[in-house]
Amino acid sequence: MKTNFTSFNLRMIAAAVLTVGSPSLRAQENSPGEALYQQVCASCHGAQLQGGQAQSLVDGIWQFGSGRNDIIRNIKHGVPDFSMPAFEAALSDQQIAQVVDFLKAAEKTAGISKPPPPEQFTSLDYEVAVERWIPEGLNLPWALAMAADGRAFVTERAGGLRVITNGKLHPDPVAGTPAVLHEGQGGLLDVALDPDYAGNGWVYLCYSHALADGNGGRPTAMTRVVRGRIRDHRWVDQQTVFEAPHESYLGTRHHYGSRIVFDHDGYLHFSIGDRGQMHDAQDPALPNGKVHRLHPDGSVPEGNPFIGRPRALPSVFSFGHRNPQGLAVDPRTGRVWDSEHGPMGGDELNLLEGGRNYGWPLATYGREYSGAKITDVRRRLGFESPILYWNPSPAVCGMEFVTGDLFPRWRNKLLVGALKYEEIRLLTIEGDRVLHQEILLKNAGRVRDVACDSSGAVHVVLNGPDMILRLTPIRDMHEGVE
Repeated sequence: MKTNFTSFNLRMIAAAVLTVGSPSLRAQENSPGEALYQQVCASCHGAQLQGGQAQSLVDGIWQFGSGRNDIIRNIKHGVPDFSMPAFEAALSDQQIAQVVDFLKAAEKTAGISKPPPPEQFTSLDYEVAVERWIPEGLNLPWALAMAADGRAFVTERAGGLRVITNGKLHPDPVAGTPAVLHEGQGGLLDVALDPDYAGNGWVYLCYSHALADGNGGRPTAMTRVVRGRIRDHRWVDQQTVFEAPHESYLGTRHHYGSRIVFDHDGYLHFSIGDRGQMHDAQDPALPNGKVHRLHPDGSVPEGNPFIGRPRALPSVFSFGHRNPQGLAVDPRTGRVWDSEHGPMGGDELNLLEGGRNYGWPLATYGREYSGAKITDVRRRLGFESPILYWNPSPAVCGMEFVTGDLFPRWRNKLLVGALKYEEIRLLTIEGDRVLHQEILLKNAGRVRDVACDSSGAVHVVLNGPDMILRLTPIRDMHEGVE
C-alpha cells in the first residue's frame, strides 16, 4: 500500500486480529473488502481513502508499486522502512485480496489515471527540466544506447530495433534483426555500441534466443549476444558473440538478465539471470546466474578466472547472481558495477571482481515473494556481500554513471532506475562505498534504462507510458549560496 507516515497505531493490528472474523464484518457480503478497509486501514488512509496519517489511495500515485501483486505483498508483509506493519497475521490471503479489489475499484470509480510525467523537478543540486524527448511510437522500450554522432538506438522487447536521429524516431524498425522469443520477460533486451563504433560501426544486441524442441514441445531459450551493422536501415554483417551450449537452454521465460558494457580495457561484459533455476547460479559450468567477459569478437580473454577449470565455461567472470539487469562502468576506475533483482527485500548493488561468488541463493537479504525464507544466511565467508542492498526492493534495472558537462555536480555519480517504485536514484560513490542516495524522479513510469548523451543530458526509458524523457538543468541550486 502507499504510505510514508512515521508512526502507526499498533492497536489497529490487534483490532484487526479481533474483528476480521467477526459476524458484523462477515455480514457485509456486498463489499467485504470495504468493510475490512474501514476496520483496518481507514484510521491511517482515511475513511474515503483520501489520506491522513498515510497517503491517499485514490490519487493515482502508488509509492511501492501499483500492480495488484505489489499491493498484496505490501499489505501482507508490510514496508518496515516506512513503518507500515505486516498484516499477514491479521488478514488471510483471501481478505487481503478483497481489500485490494476494493482499492482498485475505488480508484477506477474515482476516474483516476496515471498523471503525466512532470515538466520539471527540483533535486538537491539542480532544478531540472523534463522533456518528453520521444513521447510516442515505442512499444515496450527496453534499452537505449547513445552515439556521439547524435543518433541513438532503442530496443523494443517485442523485437524491434529503433533509430533516433537528432531527437526524431524513425517510423520503422531496423529490418533483418534476429528473431527473439517474446514471452514472459524475454525478448530483445540490451543494445550497446562498440568502443570504436565511429570507426567500425558494430552494434551489439542481447536477446532471448529460442531452440525448437525436436519433439514438437515447448521451445527452450537462453540469452544470446550478437553484433552487426546497420546499413540502409537494415541489420547486416551479423556475428555471434556468445551462444550458450544448447543443452543448457531452459523452458522458463524469466530472469534473462541482460546488460552489455565495455570496460576501459575494451572487454565486453554481459549478464545472464538465473532463468528461475536459482542453484544454477552456483555452477560455473552453466551460463545462467553469471556475468561473462569476452573480447568484442566473442573470443575469450586469457585472464578470465575460470579458464582451465574442469567443466567451467571460460567466459564466466563472476557467479552467484540472481537477475542482473544493470551494468555500468565507473569512468574514474574502469571497474564494473551491477544492479540485480533480488527476491523480496533483496535487490543488490555489487562491485564485480573476477572469479568471485556473489552468493545467490546461498546468501541473500531477501525472501521469497510468498514470505518464505530462502536461507537464514545474509553474509558468508568466501562470498561477496553487496555494496548496497534495498529493502523494500524497488526492482532496480538499468543504470549509468553521469558523464558530460551539463550536470557537473552529478558527474561520476550513479543513476539507478527502478521498475516497481518507478523512480531514478542518484548514488554518490567513493571507492567501494555508497555515501548517499537521492530520489530524482518519481512515478513518471517504470524506469527501464538510463543513458547520458555526449553533452551529459540524461535520457530515461519508461514503460507505462512507453516513452523516453530527456533531463537537462534549469538552475544550479548552489549558485549564490555561500
